[in-house]
Amino acid sequence: MSRFEFLTGNEAAVRGARAAGAKVLFGYPITPSTEILHGWVSDAQKDKEMLYLQTEDETSAGFAVCGALLAGAKAFTATAGPGHTLMQDPLSMAENLRLPFVAIVMQRGGPSTGTVNYSQQEVNLAAFGGNGDGLRIVYSASTVLEMYELTAKAFSTAWKYHFPTIVLGDGYLAKMRMKVRILPPVRPVATKELLHEKPPTYLRNCFSNEESFGQKLQEDIADWNEARRKITEAEIYKCTGAKELIIAHGLVADAAKGAVDIMRAKGRKIGLFRPITLNPINSAKLKRTLVDIKNVYTVESSLNQLARIIKYETAGMKLNFIELSKPAMSFSSEEIARLISSNKNR
Repeated sequence: MSRFEFLTGNEAAVRGARAAGAKVLFGYPITPSTEILHGWVSDAQKDKEMLYLQTEDETSAGFAVCGALLAGAKAFTATAGPGHTLMQDPLSMAENLRLPFVAIVMQRGGPSTGTVNYSQQEVNLAAFGGNGDGLRIVYSASTVLEMYELTAKAFSTAWKYHFPTIVLGDGYLAKMRMKVRILPPVRPVATKELLHEKPPTYLRNCFSNEESFGQKLQEDIADWNEARRKITEAEIYKCTGAKELIIAHGLVADAAKGAVDIMRAKGRKIGLFRPITLNPINSAKLKRTLVDIKNVYTVESSLNQLARIIKYETAGMKLNFIELSKPAMSFSSEEIARLISSNKNR
């Protein structure tokens, strides 16, 4: 029987990885995700089947994950900010070799050696970083409980579809402690079941001409387009009869729910669309939600990174976009409600 616990987002992520059957963590300490490495190492002192290695930097951690995956081990990493930047080389390799690379990324703002601030400024990097075409699955957690649930799910998704899978949190979610009830996840996809005891697969990483590499990429893109409808997730909140819509993700979306409640109580017909997968976006559900919507408010703690994705997905629709961006700064429910209520284009 499950019980309530007080957990941080980082602690929940460790629990999610363990629930998914992960066996080895490669990482380098970096605020605000360091406690994921610390938590895993602490648990590994009691469970000798859990392995870990603190590498010299995040590039090494990423390539160590790639190597372990090629050996069939359920490996993952955790990082943040500049570490996420350093990890783009191994992430690009994983994307091009179709490796089930799982990374937990707690977004942060500020210089690599400067003040570490909350932010949502790693959306572009997670979804479209590296020298590839963005064939990466990106989840955005909104609560501590979701850090557990989406981390566990990330392993199943990555190993089922063989695309790198990233779980985005942020500096606040990493450190904040919430009362949660952890339930056993749906049985995760087992590594051995996917391998089916087949002979080793030889993955090509060298191409002699553009045509042969292009053909391989077309096959990957076809797989991506087939898988995306099974991967995409989104939450709809109080959209019945709505004439206006907020679009937000992560902790900002949690604050936006409160803003919707505030404005609904005052008679304003507004709802919330929260993409749980930022890549791929559930564009079909988004477009259905946007029917009869006049004003669309994108609310995020970055300079329109989410807004650009939404505008691309809704190209051709006649919508009035209002972008509410505060890079590296958080939003309260009251602030969102106040900013939207002051909008004259109603």
